[in-house]
Amino acid sequence: MGEKRVRILNSLRRRIPLWIWVVLITILVFVIVVRLGSSAVSGERGFSFGEKVGIIRLNGPIIGSEQIIHEFNSFKDRSDVKAIVFRINSPGGTVAPSQEIYEKVKNINLQIPVVISVGNLAASGGYYAAMGSSTIVVNRGSIVGSIGVILDYPVATDLLDKIGLRFETLTSGEYKDSGSPTRQVTKKDREYFQNVIDDLHSQFISAVSLGRNLELDEVIDLADGRIFTGEQAISLGLADTIGTLEDAIKIAGKLAGIQGKPKTIQLRRKSSTFLDFMINTIMQRYGNWRFQEPAYRWKWE
Repeated sequence: MGEKRVRILNSLRRRIPLWIWVVLITILVFVIVVRLGSSAVSGERGFSFGEKVGIIRLNGPIIGSEQIIHEFNSFKDRSDVKAIVFRINSPGGTVAPSQEIYEKVKNINLQIPVVISVGNLAASGGYYAAMGSSTIVVNRGSIVGSIGVILDYPVATDLLDKIGLRFETLTSGEYKDSGSPTRQVTKKDREYFQNVIDDLHSQFISAVSLGRNLELDEVIDLADGRIFTGEQAISLGLADTIGTLEDAIKIAGKLAGIQGKPKTIQLRRKSSTFLDFMINTIMQRYGNWRFQEPAYRWKWE
């Protein structure tokens, strides 16, 4: 059987010229390269050469920072990516991930230009994340700001009394069970939590002051949880210019010295499942410490 295969292969080699084998192998290699490139990235032309602007998207509540940081690091390590547009559509989220994204944006912006493009909403933690960039592009109707911190948790003592259920809690310190839904909130609890909130709020204000080159007193006057339209944000120094995502890409290309219309590239992400959606929803509602997001949806009627 083995000898028969050898005879068949030798017969094919004699019948098919060498140059055809070279062409077939070249085509195969090219297809593999294109497939590998297009599976990792997507852009205006799928797989292209030359200098590019990377696009990273932050959509929805900020629950974690790993994916966004991974994408920034991936673009930073690519020699063909000369600038990044960070597209934000977020009402905010938990504190630490928002700060981690802010720090990453700030550090990357020292190496290559990072331009923020605000879609519908960049509020609270979403706005905090934008502070690492020196250029923020908003639409006229974008909603930005909501500089504030919020903590809420359920208190179920009345319900537990009605059903006759009582919890016995032992702690190692007076504040260890602060925020527990099984006991009443005390004056000391409120003072304790308020001090933490005030400290987080101060961190937010400092980041805005540094990122937007504003005096602390100016930011304090604006940091009461209010939201602003894109036009209002520009007049207050909270954003730089009116523009779309396409405009932000052009600005990033210009800052990077890219000639002509910039090519774009973005990493493919795993599709979210219904379970991911449910986990994100629960974490956003009951994740405790988070930057304040607007309590309502903003839309045109």
